[in-house]
Amino acid sequence: MKKFSFSLQLLLGLVVGVVLGLVARSAEVGWLTDTLTEVGKIFVQLLKLAVPPLVFTAVVVSVANLRNVNGAARLAGKTLLWFMITSLISVAAGIGLGLTINPGKGVTIATEGAKAVDLEGAGTWIDFLTGIVPTNIVTAFTELKVLQIVFIGVVLGAAAMAVGEKAEPFLNFSRSVLELVQKALWWVIRLAPIGTAGLIGKSVATYGWDLLAPLAKFSGGVYAGCLIVLLVIYPVLLAFVGKVSPLTFYRNAWPAIELGFVSRSSVGTMPLTQRVTTERLGVDRDYASFAVPFGATTKMDGCAAIYPALAAIFVAQVFGVPLGVGDYLLIAFVSVVGSAATAGLTGAIVMLTLTLSTLGLPLEGVGLLLAIDPILDMIRTATNVAGQMVVPVLVGRSENRLDEAVFTAPPQPLDDAPARKAGGSAEPALA
Repeated sequence: MKKFSFSLQLLLGLVVGVVLGLVARSAEVGWLTDTLTEVGKIFVQLLKLAVPPLVFTAVVVSVANLRNVNGAARLAGKTLLWFMITSLISVAAGIGLGLTINPGKGVTIATEGAKAVDLEGAGTWIDFLTGIVPTNIVTAFTELKVLQIVFIGVVLGAAAMAVGEKAEPFLNFSRSVLELVQKALWWVIRLAPIGTAGLIGKSVATYGWDLLAPLAKFSGGVYAGCLIVLLVIYPVLLAFVGKVSPLTFYRNAWPAIELGFVSRSSVGTMPLTQRVTTERLGVDRDYASFAVPFGATTKMDGCAAIYPALAAIFVAQVFGVPLGVGDYLLIAFVSVVGSAATAGLTGAIVMLTLTLSTLGLPLEGVGLLLAIDPILDMIRTATNVAGQMVVPVLVGRSENRLDEAVFTAPPQPLDDAPARKAGGSAEPALA
């Protein structure tokens, strides 16, 4: 398979999955559907298995690494500011698109049978804010509460910076664990073509196209909104703010975006996102080691901006609840401030629940959209991952931390491309 690029392998997996899914559905081949389901499930489980140690050590190390970066506070502030700016632009695009296409108008869905979704720690702002701080450290890891893991990592990373030399054994241990997890996760990522075939095949075999029929306008709106962000908003920012070629950016960033699409996990894609950001986009490694992990857990333009904006308008129209200017401003506020609620895992149900509860809309609306969530989550996650690379490029360019020679060079295969250290020297690749 090494004669094929990783992107081509993913594409082949996608095609094979669609074909097998169509065969399983049209011929009613039960064992094939079950096989595709299990293959996709195992791949996602392998990604999730690495999430707790990956997020914790990545956040600890990235916060501690800021002490090696000149103007670290300014860099962190700029990064977070651009996270907020791009989220605001994206949610504005989502609201504008929703008001244009009216995704819930004329939709005839029986709302009587829809059940309210009550997610513990995600129903209200109080639940969300109190849910950031863990009551039990072990539970945060065993129950995969990513936002709490991020909180613990930030606190310990900052404490390590404050303690100084005495914290080096802890930081060295965290770096070693991070390297081990990234290496193991890279092996899992290399299985992505097989996982892709399973995930896509299962979706086609299980849902087909029938499920999208009553929600076609909404589903098309989500894909259109994400494509507006991917093909209009990001390119404009790259060209006019970052002063770099959008075409070159997407050529280099495509493997991570494609993996995000099929895996539906920003955190699971993070090792590849970080390699692409440093080795193909030329962002300084010390800065990228902070920006990418934080982006993977908090930067969600697809899940936390486009999707909740369109979904809130859809639910309001289906249930006949009028929305005013104040409600649209609330949607924007929730998207910018509450995007960390999505926490980089598959799905954006937490964010949608938070948005609907803030607007006072029926939580039964979440139940109406659960069935098609996997289909929508693919394009949402691809948008998330792209944004997680756009911001480091913008900030790196403005702070002279972007190597244009690397950015403009022909993309090398990720199997053997040398990983760049901050000083520009090479180290062995991760794979």
